Amino acid sequence: MKEQLPPKYIQLKEEIVSWIASAQFKTHDKLPSENEIAARFGMSRQTVRQALGDLEAEGWLYRSQGKGTFVADKADGSSLKAPQGLTIGMMTTHISDYIFPTIVRGVESALRLQGGRLLLASTDNEKEKERESLESMLQQQLGGLIIEPTKSAEGNPNLDYFLSLEARNIPYVMLNERYSDLDAPCLKVDDELGGFRAAEHLAQLGHKRIAGFFKTDDFQGVYRMRGFLRCLRERQLNLRPEYLIRYTTEEKRTKPVEALASLLGHGPAERPTAIVCYNDELAVRMLDVVRGSGLTVPADLSMIGFDDATLATATEVKLTTLEHPKTKMGEDAVGLLIRLLEHKGGLVQDIVYEPKLIVRDSTAPAAVL
Repeated sequence: MKEQLPPKYIQLKEEIVSWIASAQFKTHDKLPSENEIAARFGMSRQTVRQALGDLEAEGWLYRSQGKGTFVADKADGSSLKAPQGLTIGMMTTHISDYIFPTIVRGVESALRLQGGRLLLASTDNEKEKERESLESMLQQQLGGLIIEPTKSAEGNPNLDYFLSLEARNIPYVMLNERYSDLDAPCLKVDDELGGFRAAEHLAQLGHKRIAGFFKTDDFQGVYRMRGFLRCLRERQLNLRPEYLIRYTTEEKRTKPVEALASLLGHGPAERPTAIVCYNDELAVRMLDVVRGSGLTVPADLSMIGFDDATLATATEVKLTTLEHPKTKMGEDAVGLLIRLLEHKGGLVQDIVYEPKLIVRDSTAPAAVL
């Protein structure tokens, strides 16, 4: 059965809103005439008039007698300066998984106190879905955006949409990391320090053969790995090449567990005595690998995660991990956005959280062979 297209005037409305969203037409810019639009899209003037009339009623456009049709102030985030009634968009790589629900709750809690509302979108950590989400958000009348970048270490193919946000004076802040070609304020953990402290804790327990597993298509993983390596260098602990496992989002369910199973297949004098995991989600998955190898945590293998997720204490072995300020990050993101709205053009500093080590049952002194 052939898919039925929406009426022509609806298609035209969506096209005109996309012009505004992508900043092809900015506030108070004049649109092409009805005749020009009709000719461009092969539509009747009546269809064009209906689309423009709807957009005017919705606050996207305004008419000036004898002059034409123009982009309205309400299509520009600069008109939404007061927190009361504020609508904020939030884009994260995931919404219902891992630590993200807690971050979202922090945003919702802070926004509720301001009488605002939240529009949520998930990119599923895919660049194309990020683009779709940005386009959708740009078609809303938003006061601001909170954005977690998608695979931040792999570049920003959606720069044009971020420039559209700036052209329309819609402030945005970034969570956990930011793209290298943007200078938007960012709320993040000092991930390099976290990676350093994880390795340092294991080194202080006497571990010399420490392996690291890091997802490196985002800067969080890159910086956690950098801190991990810096600690080993400073302590003059040699890292065997096979002890550093880097993987992508697409490989996260296979490559790390296969690599650990292989490492644990070596004899007691060859296998690692401790590992640092990119996050708690991976660490919990690694527990199954250790059990499957006939070994135990921490007697045979000490293990550290990252983020202090609910998962960290949901297993029989409570994980040593690094703290992530999930709820506070969400609350602070709203506060940062409101400061940007109240002080247009003013300098707003990043918020960087110190990662605190939480020692539980998954780490112990290295066994003496």
